[in-house]
Amino acid sequence: MILGRAVFVSVMVTCMAASNANAQGDVDQLRTIEQERTRALVEADMKVARQLIADDFQLITPMGSVLSKQEYLAQVESGEIDYLEWKPETIEVKLFGEAAVLRYRAAIRIVVKAAPNAPQGRIWFTDLYEKRSGRWQVVWSQGTQAP
Repeated sequence: MILGRAVFVSVMVTCMAASNANAQGDVDQLRTIEQERTRALVEADMKVARQLIADDFQLITPMGSVLSKQEYLAQVESGEIDYLEWKPETIEVKLFGEAAVLRYRAAIRIVVKAAPNAPQGRIWFTDLYEKRSGRWQVVWSQGTQAP
């Protein structure tokens, strides 16, 4: 009986270590994906942006507007929204299986033709990612101007 328990405990410890390593790998991957997404938006690299943003994506801007993926990317592609700079600070990640929440503050310089007074400077972002068909995509994003 003692040998059976020892084997069980050993297997559980091994599984937990593997699970922690997989979780850390997802956390690191999510940070990299978010940096890649922000780079793609600054460079208006629509191919990369379309891959990283889910079809049912919604953005809530610091001004309170709600944009779908199609609306948002059309405005970035046309230059209506022009990110001059988007530099994330430390990206915090909370992982929940096939979903994750990212939160970070970023230095933003942006030109929004329809909103000449668009917030500049530091913006807090909270993003919801989901793992779909084996790849992470951002589903929701909200920006809030930081003091």
